[in-house]
Amino acid sequence: MPAERVSMRHVREILRLAFSNVPRREIARRLGIAPSTVRATLKRFRAANLTWPFAEQATDEELEQKLYGKGGTKQGHRRLAEPDWSHIHHELKRKHVTLSILWDEYIEQHPEGFRYSRFCELYRSWARQLSVTMRQNHVGGDKLFVDYAGDGVPVVNRLTGEIVYAQVFVAVMGASNYLYAEATWTQGLADWITAHTHAFEHIGGVPNLLVPDNTKVAVIKACFYEPQIHRTYADMASHYSVAILPARPRRPKDKAKVEQSVLVVERWLLGRLRNRSFHSLAELNVAIREFLKHFNEDHKIRRLGVTRRQLFEELDRPALKPLPLEPYVFAEWRICRVAPDYHVEVHHHYYSVPYQFARTEVDVRITSRTIEVFAAGKRIAAHPRNSGNHKYTTLPEHMASSHRRFAGWTIDRIHRDAALIGQATLALCELILEHKPHPEQGFRACLGILRLAKAFGDKRLEAAAARAIDIGAYTYRSVKSILDNNLDRHPEQKVDADREPISHPNIRGPRYYN
Repeated sequence: MPAERVSMRHVREILRLAFSNVPRREIARRLGIAPSTVRATLKRFRAANLTWPFAEQATDEELEQKLYGKGGTKQGHRRLAEPDWSHIHHELKRKHVTLSILWDEYIEQHPEGFRYSRFCELYRSWARQLSVTMRQNHVGGDKLFVDYAGDGVPVVNRLTGEIVYAQVFVAVMGASNYLYAEATWTQGLADWITAHTHAFEHIGGVPNLLVPDNTKVAVIKACFYEPQIHRTYADMASHYSVAILPARPRRPKDKAKVEQSVLVVERWLLGRLRNRSFHSLAELNVAIREFLKHFNEDHKIRRLGVTRRQLFEELDRPALKPLPLEPYVFAEWRICRVAPDYHVEVHHHYYSVPYQFARTEVDVRITSRTIEVFAAGKRIAAHPRNSGNHKYTTLPEHMASSHRRFAGWTIDRIHRDAALIGQATLALCELILEHKPHPEQGFRACLGILRLAKAFGDKRLEAAAARAIDIGAYTYRSVKSILDNNLDRHPEQKVDADREPISHPNIRGPRYYN
């Protein structure tokens, strides 16, 4: 136990025993302290010109003030130059600055000042009186803490009166406590990413680290040692060259900055807006910007005596990395499997990839304008984004060589060429296209049927098409079989009107064999 300072309980016991004529060594033995501590305590008592009855009746605070002075400083050091602890606290937020460096600078100006150990002790005593969030020593420009406030703000639809609760995104710089907030409709991925880009633009730079909570839009799988970051969030961080360090699960002190800032937003902002009505997100964000301007530029931090804007300009802004030339474009990632027809489905539209990747699992990057497909980290296809109309976008270079012969064929062309042969041929092609699961399969069947006209003539093909429709044979092979066996030249057998036809799914009927 230090010789210069003991608890008030021991001080009272030392004084009581001393004035009861108990020897000093016996006092030390009974209390389990050093004899020098007993002597030092009695010396302070005499130096303070105290009397025992007064000391017995005084409170612990009064007795400590008389014996040790304000803040527990030593009596012999009361006249020493007191450092500006607020300035010391600011300087510690600068990169590479330590208490040892600051003590060297202090002792150069005050050679008779506090020794290093006492200097550190007094600073830590001063720092303990700050708020919990201020105890963390954050380097300027290093961390940006991000989260959503727990409570939403009601936004009323002017036409229907429906109330939708907007969510409030909160971001705070670690060193300066500089605050940014923004209202979004949801806490979804798109709004989460957009709020980050706006926060970077607002502070005019990029920090070294982002510290989010373990929310699903940021962290796919929470882990104490190696959390799995959402790919779109990681893509955004890569664009801005910023690292992501999620708070550890069940460790709220890791993000105490933003937790405190969320409370500030809820108490300072939401409390003041509780009686106001908002009819659009833009109107709500105007009110939030007014609040931020007042909070960051006019409201001074207690005990530091400066505003958050002043701290930001002094500590954070010089250490921020510059913004990239272009802002990040929101992109959604999906894992898809290529279909056997070498197309992937994205929002009810089908986009082609090289046919070699059929049935392969690929990554698809979706933006508002483009669709990009990646396999093993390499981009294999890129398309302009189309509406979800269940149609196909196919590039010729993605098709197998055997398929490219049909690339120039369209439904309109098939209809036109089939109509030149006859109405039965046109009807048969329409039925084939309607019954095929993929248009390309129908194109090939129709093309084969139309080419039969070169070998058999338009008249025979038209008759064969009529016969194929009559027997329900909507395939190229059926039409070619009819022509090869000259069935198109045989007249159809007339069915006896008085005879009731036999109807059974296993009986094809007499017309098939004519």
